[in-house]
Parts: sequence; C-alpha cells; structure tokens
Amino acid sequence: MRHLSDLAELRRFLPCATPDAWVEAALREPALLLIDHANCEKKAAATAINLMYRYSGELQLQHKMSRLAREELRHFEQVMALLAARGIRYDRVPASRYAAGLHALVRSREPARLVDTLIVGAFIEARSCERFAKLAPHLDAELGRFYRSLLRSEARHFRDYLALAKAAAGGPVDDAIARFAARERELIESADTKLRFHSGPVYT
Repeated sequence: MRHLSDLAELRRFLPCATPDAWVEAALREPALLLIDHANCEKKAAATAINLMYRYSGELQLQHKMSRLAREELRHFEQVMALLAARGIRYDRVPASRYAAGLHALVRSREPARLVDTLIVGAFIEARSCERFAKLAPHLDAELGRFYRSLLRSEARHFRDYLALAKAAAGGPVDDAIARFAARERELIESADTKLRFHSGPVYT
C-alpha cells in the first residue's frame, strides 16, 4: 500500500522514532492533543501563505504552497469538527519548543534562509506523519481512521518541501538536513515540560 512506502521514506529521513513515552503521555490527554493538532494545521497553512508572500517570484513554490495551505486549512476544519462533536472547547495552548528549536538554526542570508526554512517544513511534516501513524492503532475507530487518512497528504507535503529546498539550493541539501536532524532528534528524544503534538516525552 502507498502509505506504507510513504512511511518507510519518512522514517529513513527522520533521525529517530517517536519515543513510546510520548505516545503514552498523548493517550492520557486526548483532548489536549486534538487542540494542539488543530493549532498545528492552522500554523502549517499560515507558514505556506507566508512563504508565498515572501518569495512571490518562485513560481513552483507558489503552486506547491497554495495547494498545501488549502489542504492544511481543510485539515484544520476537520479537527475543529471533531472537537465540536466531542464537546471539547478549542482553548488557546502555548506552542511547544519544537518549531522554534528548529527555526533557531535557520541561516539569515538568502538563498540559505529559504533552503533552511523549507527543510524545517520537511521535518515538521515528516514528524507529523510519523506520529499520526504511531497514534492511529491506539485511538478510537473514528479518530484512528482520520489520522490514517492524513498520511498520504502529509507525506506529499514532506516531499514537496524537500524538493523545493533542493531546487532553491540548486543541488543536494544533505549537509543542511544533517544539521537540522541532530537538533530534531534532541527535541524529540529529550524530556519535555508540556505535552504537544511535536513535543518530546513528558514524564509524570
């Protein structure tokens, strides 16, 4: 099945698997996880739109990010519908350290800034997809089906970000990926203070 090959590709890209301790913590707080999932979808759409404004001359980027933003907003709407159906209030929750931790490594000069920003996007999408797959078997039937339904689009978003990064760099981006991978592993494996969709494990 296509989603199995997608997951294999993502797992080769990511520097580590999600720790079981994170999964255990997430299953203890399903409402919080859904709220943060909604936030992640909204932020992903905003990131794509911001890239469209910042790099208006990049036609391939315009096309890919326009489609990505529409899909992420659709996912946001779907998560919001799940929250409403389950009687969960969509409250504001502070962001995790994950995205900020990766963006701290983004270089300031172009085109390196664009390359690095796109690589960060690839990591975020790849990690999201890996976590959907990791959580799905442990969730109720409705939520499990929904998370599995997201795998294909999230995997495509990962590939789009990576392809755009290579195009912006004019060649391979292995060194840049390795630099972000080391930080990503640290953020995913080290103990965190608050549970979020992209947090490290939270121990109680």
